[in-house]
Amino acid sequence: MTNEPKVVAGVKIPDSAMAKAATELVRDTETDLLFHHSSRVFLFGALTGERKQLNYDPELLYIGAMFHDMGIMDQYASDTERFEVDGANAARDFLSAYDISERDVDDVWDSIALHTTPGIPQHKRPTVALVTAGVEMDVLGIAYDSFTDAQRHEVCTCHPRGLKFKHGILSSFCLGTIRKPETTFGNVKADVLSYMDPTYKRENFVDLILNSKWES
Repeated sequence: MTNEPKVVAGVKIPDSAMAKAATELVRDTETDLLFHHSSRVFLFGALTGERKQLNYDPELLYIGAMFHDMGIMDQYASDTERFEVDGANAARDFLSAYDISERDVDDVWDSIALHTTPGIPQHKRPTVALVTAGVEMDVLGIAYDSFTDAQRHEVCTCHPRGLKFKHGILSSFCLGTIRKPETTFGNVKADVLSYMDPTYKRENFVDLILNSKWES
């Protein structure tokens, strides 16, 4: 913890007891790839908030970013829920030890649960919108040119992507879904399993309608 920079690309890293506890928990639980990815998600989300002049809470954004992939890890993975929901539940349990309002806890929960559901988060409150913005920048390169070369360089120097991040993050997503493929229905992780798992069969929404018990 002592070597962590306090400011990266002009963004102050939250350093409250809660933020430090979250950092230690995520670092001890996640792979290096996911820890650095989650850290970049916070930074890119915060930079997006500054650019868009949003009134966001850095600590809530930090918790949402740091926990957004925790559901991939065995310690937090349920048998039946989407990994996004598992991560959201882990964050909610973590926040229960702190004096955080129910609305703020709900925002953190939504920020994690919705981060792979395109088209919705940007219409929600800043914590929700900015976690997804950070994820979309780091994974998909959305709004890449809205960040300066210096910002991207400083973020990635502090929290390296590595030469094989694209393949590594796909492998991580696969890890979080391959044992419960039914949880990919209706979300982007179905694309991951289609690419990574030759035995995966995508569930079809049209088939579900036509084969339901209704006569017509």
